[in-house]
Amino acid sequence: MPHPTPGRVVMYRLTEDDARHITQHRTRNELRGNFVREGDRYPAMIVRAFPGNPADAVNLQVLLDVEDTHWVTSARLGEEPGTWAWPERV
Repeated sequence: MPHPTPGRVVMYRLTEDDARHITQHRTRNELRGNFVREGDRYPAMIVRAFPGNPADAVNLQVLLDVEDTHWVTSARLGEEPGTWAWPERV
């Protein structure tokens, strides 16, 4: 399995708090964007990795659909909301 390093693209699964924050940010700043909810998956770029961390924790910039992005800190590898995963190979 590859190691998480800055610049790699992974998939991040939004939490309920992420979705609420994104919606509030869009409303305050009059940004357009498609509806987001817990469990939605978006591509994210690793901006910082913590080598040797057993949970593969990383900081991410999540690339949302339309005008904005969302920052996530200390996300760990997994499949539940609030975690990141490697993109599926096709």
